[in-house]
Amino acid sequence: MTDATDQVAVPCPACSPDFETVHEVLSEGGQATVKCTECGHVHKTTLPEETTLQRDVVVSQDGDSFSASTDVPAEETLAVGEEFLLETDEAILTVRITSLELATGRVEEAPAEDVRTIWTRAVGNVSVNTTVHPKGGDREGTRSEELHVPGDYEFVVGEIDELGELEFTVEGIHLREDAHGYNHEKLDHDGDMAFAKDIKRLLVRDESSTAWSAW
Repeated sequence: MTDATDQVAVPCPACSPDFETVHEVLSEGGQATVKCTECGHVHKTTLPEETTLQRDVVVSQDGDSFSASTDVPAEETLAVGEEFLLETDEAILTVRITSLELATGRVEEAPAEDVRTIWTRAVGNVSVNTTVHPKGGDREGTRSEELHVPGDYEFVVGEIDELGELEFTVEGIHLREDAHGYNHEKLDHDGDMAFAKDIKRLLVRDESSTAWSAW
């Protein structure tokens, strides 16, 4: 959600006393200090009160889900892929919108006033499903792991990484449907990077394995 107090529309006593112009909020309080973006005049004013709407939120996290609620600016337009901070009784989470439920069904973008439920996924800390191939290339030794990392952790194809006792080279990355800003759904060229929160499955080669036999 955007912070609507960064800029406000209020009259400027210097250049526009009868009409609202965009002002930058320098400091808040009973009388806020604002700066007109048209003429640069700094003055004090009372900020208009923001109308908010309470909306239900469903959060998916590590295969489980729970319900919460959040206040959304009434003038806000919500869209799939947007992230915001959600305060719950247990913690403050960073979540990403995965779907918006209206009375008529689910959509990817809608005004807040039309939204009944915001469906989200926790992306602050995530579990990345990982397919680990043995160092020697024997596919029979392939196994699955879950890597627990911050959502903004970067995985780069072709680079060696180390998490806990696992040292590995990233071979490929399958992206989630709600991942944005990438050219392809699968990344497999050296240098391709994705954030952990955007990854559906990570393909790696185990560099810590001693995949050999004396027989």
